[in-house]
Amino acid sequence: MKFSFKGIPSAVIAIATGAIVLLGYFFVTPLLTSTRVTLVNWAAILSAFAIFVGIVNLLAVHFNKIRKKEKGRGYSIVLVVALFVTLILGLALRPEHPVLSAVFNSVQLPVEASLMAVLAVTLTYASIRMLRRRLNIFGIIFIATTLFLLLITAPLPFIGNDPFLSGMLRPFVTQVLAAGGARGILIGVALGTLTIGLRILFGADRPYGGK
Repeated sequence: MKFSFKGIPSAVIAIATGAIVLLGYFFVTPLLTSTRVTLVNWAAILSAFAIFVGIVNLLAVHFNKIRKKEKGRGYSIVLVVALFVTLILGLALRPEHPVLSAVFNSVQLPVEASLMAVLAVTLTYASIRMLRRRLNIFGIIFIATTLFLLLITAPLPFIGNDPFLSGMLRPFVTQVLAAGGARGILIGVALGTLTIGLRILFGADRPYGGK
């Protein structure tokens, strides 16, 4: 007699899998532990395969744009070349190799810093537009906080020469206030993830295709 998953709803499989993994963390038994580790490893393999499929799809889209000579194909060429160069270097060299360190420090790190700078300017502009549309106390606090952080963390001469601003106020803002805000965001993300996980576990949300 052959067993088939065709008659079992996907919600039942997802809820049972999540419950087994969750119980494996609270009740340490050989069976639950081995089952939890196996399911988590399967999820990691599926995630890696999904990333691989995404990369293949990304290459297919940009190769098609290059082949058809569409507008912006120069960016597609740069993306494809950078992807293959990074992949070859990553497979051929160790992570601590000087070449990989130079690529990270000369390319990836400046790009990430530039994106963060663009994000800061975008948030400032968005907050100003928000104040023009709806003026309230929360908008004023947001724009004042944004401008204060940009001013206190910028490498300005009068801040660098002042012992109070550079020696006391700047470390307090960056290491206490900013770190507290970042931790609050991470806690919010964790609570949101927990809520979504519980809703999926109880069958309230079914993003896997169940009705």
